[in-house]
Amino acid sequence: MTTGFFPIQRISYEGEGSSNPLAFRHYNPDEIVLGKRMEEHLRFSCAYWHSFAWPGGDPFGGQTFDRPWFPDQMSDEMAAAKLKADVAFEMFTALGVPYFCFHDADIRPEGSNFSENTRNLEEMIDVIEEKMSETGVKLLWGTANLFSHRRYMAGASTNPDPDVFAFSAATIKSCMDATHRLKGENYVLWGGREGYETLLNTDLAREDQQMGRMLNLVVDYKHKIGFRGTILVEPKPQEPTKHQYDFDVATVYGFLKRHGLEKEVKVNIEQGHAILAGHTFEHELAMATALGIFGSVDMNRNDYQSGWDTDQFPNNVPEVALAYYYILKAGGFTTGGTNFDAKLRRQSLDPADLLAGHIGGMDICARGLKAAAALIEDGGLQKAIEERYEGWTFQAGKELLSDDIDLAQIADKVIAENINPEPVSGRQEFLENYLNRFV
Repeated sequence: MTTGFFPIQRISYEGEGSSNPLAFRHYNPDEIVLGKRMEEHLRFSCAYWHSFAWPGGDPFGGQTFDRPWFPDQMSDEMAAAKLKADVAFEMFTALGVPYFCFHDADIRPEGSNFSENTRNLEEMIDVIEEKMSETGVKLLWGTANLFSHRRYMAGASTNPDPDVFAFSAATIKSCMDATHRLKGENYVLWGGREGYETLLNTDLAREDQQMGRMLNLVVDYKHKIGFRGTILVEPKPQEPTKHQYDFDVATVYGFLKRHGLEKEVKVNIEQGHAILAGHTFEHELAMATALGIFGSVDMNRNDYQSGWDTDQFPNNVPEVALAYYYILKAGGFTTGGTNFDAKLRRQSLDPADLLAGHIGGMDICARGLKAAAALIEDGGLQKAIEERYEGWTFQAGKELLSDDIDLAQIADKVIAENINPEPVSGRQEFLENYLNRFV
């Protein structure tokens, strides 16, 4: 029996000729792309928090959404959480997404202490486990909200108070237990307030060691309980703190190396966070694959005229095509997937808007995936790169990278062989024109 919250119970694929706003025009889960079903390539997931917990506020105004499970509509918090779960799984089913993601605070009421939080979480995990069994929707990843409550205002693992560190560690354990029980394929850590507002009251070395200790505890516990999923860290450079330690993929990799975790932990890359770091989405994906730590993505987009994380649904096919190009080049997703960490605009009040946002995002990703597959099959970009670096495949190039020659010998070689190179065109305009043929 449905709650009647949404105007439609199932979104169908109707093809490019359809004018139905509540139908897929490009996302056909059964379409074969590079020998695999589109659904298996994209591994779509919906974010519980933006879709069902976010009230529509911004830094200058509060709630704009009226949802029947919100506190101003329903005084029984546990009943409200269960109604929220009913509606959430109705949306997952309507969209046909195979996965969802959640923070603990998204699905359970806030208790007065850790024990009450845990009891509330366990009660809601019972509910969600049953819904997963009924619908076949799976858990892409779980995580702990260690940033919203005031106790985390100075961080979680990096907090100057050891009691906050302990509370955070206990909360992570409870969320890892829940993720493991629900057979989640990953566990994510986003350092929402792991950073600093001012150096005047911050010990950088101490906070780095605390953060490294926490992540080592997480990895140790993963192995202790036999969790077979991937541990993911999500980079973000700023907002809410002035400077966050997980600034970008390269910074996270340095942190992992520093704490001996580069073989244990991968990254969950968000488009909006890449933009805030001054990068492109494809840059962060290419960097992660180059470093061997690519795991999963949060798919959204930022407003390029705003200085904060706007979390809009994706609508840029060329950008998404390049993202999936690097994902496909890396072998595609294993435990990861495409999670819509995206939210409605404050003025998009209707339940149908929530469906439309996801439908549009899924169609954009389908178009991007097919363009990326065509780029892979054509091979033009890869050929251009191979030709540009071809000199390094010859013996003279290989010798420069070996331990058999030192700086003085290289200088002697340049003199003896009268090496005097002329620049070669990078052909960027040709490659941009080539790319535009596919997108």
